[in-house]
Amino acid sequence: MEIKTVLLAEDNPRDAELTLEALRENNLANDIIWVQDGEMVMNYLMKEGEFADRNPGLPAVVILDLKMPKMDGIETLAAIRSNEKLKSIPVVMLTSSQQEEDLVKSYDLGVNAYVVKPVDLADFMEAIKQLGMFWVVVNQSPKI
Repeated sequence: MEIKTVLLAEDNPRDAELTLEALRENNLANDIIWVQDGEMVMNYLMKEGEFADRNPGLPAVVILDLKMPKMDGIETLAAIRSNEKLKSIPVVMLTSSQQEEDLVKSYDLGVNAYVVKPVDLADFMEAIKQLGMFWVVVNQSPKI
């Protein structure tokens, strides 16, 4: 069975480190690629720029922060869903935004899940562990 990567897009280094730590605590064998903005997500997915030489294949899941520089989570989600080769990749919005508008827009664009980052550290770590286990171990994705 092929072990796919997890692509994490998070511009806040502290949130990224906590997310990476929580995912690793599950002992997932998956590589976790961390990028800081939506432009880097698209470069990774399209094998362009600094990712032109990366190994082939698409991630098991893309975890997107909503508020990022250059290309935010909504713009990135729209770009993924509008690309025939990428549109079936599971995408999870992981954000501190509880605004109904962001939630509705994300689902309108085809997000697979919208997770609000808990403020409490222990709750945050537990939410990320569950998210990782579901999307990497439990969920079945089509072969793309």
